[in-house]
Amino acid sequence: MGLFNAILGNASEVNLENLSKEFEPLLIEGERIEKGYKVIKDMFVFTNKRLILVEKQLVGSKVDYLSIPYSSIKKFSKESAGILDMDAELKIWLSGEDAPISKQFGKGGNNINEVYQILSQHILK
Repeated sequence: MGLFNAILGNASEVNLENLSKEFEPLLIEGERIEKGYKVIKDMFVFTNKRLILVEKQLVGSKVDYLSIPYSSIKKFSKESAGILDMDAELKIWLSGEDAPISKQFGKGGNNINEVYQILSQHILK
């Protein structure tokens, strides 16, 4: 089912132990990973201090890690999938940026709601 979800663009939760090993070199003292979601090859990684967006090339081994302190997120939105539009979309606006960061989720992926809730927990403290 994991491969099928990935093909559809559905977010699937990533094992915390695996994430901790992979992200150990990127974390600062006192920072811990709380949850992670994978959408095809990209990931959302939530720590107690920031959101890390990971974009992996479909071909090759290049990886981009974008660290976003929760304090720099000024607003975020979730657009659910519709009848004609099969994808759900998450948008995150950062301080000092006009255009949002936009990420697509497949129609069947309810994990966009979980990602939205985790963002809410960190941003709306």
